[in-house]
Amino acid sequence: MSKVKIRKAVIPAAGLGSRFLPATKAIPKEMIPIIDVPMIQYIVEEAVRSGIEDIILITARHKEAIENHFDLNYELEDSLDKRQKDELAQVSREIGRMCNLISIRQKVPSGLGHAVLCAAPVIGNEPFAVLLADDLIDSKVPCTRQLIDIFEEEAASVVGVMEVSRNDVSKYGIVGGKMVNTRLMQVDRLVEKPLAAEAPSRWAIPGRYVLSPTIFDCLRQTQPDRANEIQLTDGLQLLAKREKLFAYQFEGTRYDTGDRLGFIDATLAFALKRPALASEVKALMRRHLGDE
Repeated sequence: MSKVKIRKAVIPAAGLGSRFLPATKAIPKEMIPIIDVPMIQYIVEEAVRSGIEDIILITARHKEAIENHFDLNYELEDSLDKRQKDELAQVSREIGRMCNLISIRQKVPSGLGHAVLCAAPVIGNEPFAVLLADDLIDSKVPCTRQLIDIFEEEAASVVGVMEVSRNDVSKYGIVGGKMVNTRLMQVDRLVEKPLAAEAPSRWAIPGRYVLSPTIFDCLRQTQPDRANEIQLTDGLQLLAKREKLFAYQFEGTRYDTGDRLGFIDATLAFALKRPALASEVKALMRRHLGDE
């Protein structure tokens, strides 16, 4: 398994985005921009920079804007060419050529595990990555690339984790197991949103995975929860009983862009990283804070 190239990534994007209403009444949440780049584009760019060739987008009704964004737009590009706006035309073309996008409908919202399972006919018997569209991870080496490297070293599935405070463990899937080194754990237990006193560690899964195809059989055997949803965490628990599963504490900063404060945090952080915007953004922040 370690010699198999990770060529495919699954990006679940079928949610309603209700936390961002009214903006998401007609616009997919994933298309809301961080400054001028849609959230979903950052996720796809991470996958591509990690060596991924095929993006399997798990989508739903009214999400066509995502597919259109990663397509070529001849009318727009021709108009920009005629107005000699070559840079903008090139930006549009590069997005359209970024990846091979395969779209699959999740017809019923039945949980993250079910969304991943929808990709099984396209993935086949290959290992693959999963990137959640709500989790933006800023890192020098793409987070998914870090996990692929661990997958190749250990010949086993791996989930990306970050250390959270004891008060925050109830917001995440938490892993437990035996430490291999300071950043790597062999997982034998996963608990979805545990109470602080019951959490096996403070290592939380924020939405990056590289998985063997065995996960599909595990998900098929996973019983729905009380909300009648199949949870990926439960499928991973079955996977850990069948074969090795690791958790790697990735290097990078994670932003929860599915949360309004996390979205604002990401927008400010990415604006401050742009030389053309940084000084003026700082001035705006000072003004709003009453420091000027």
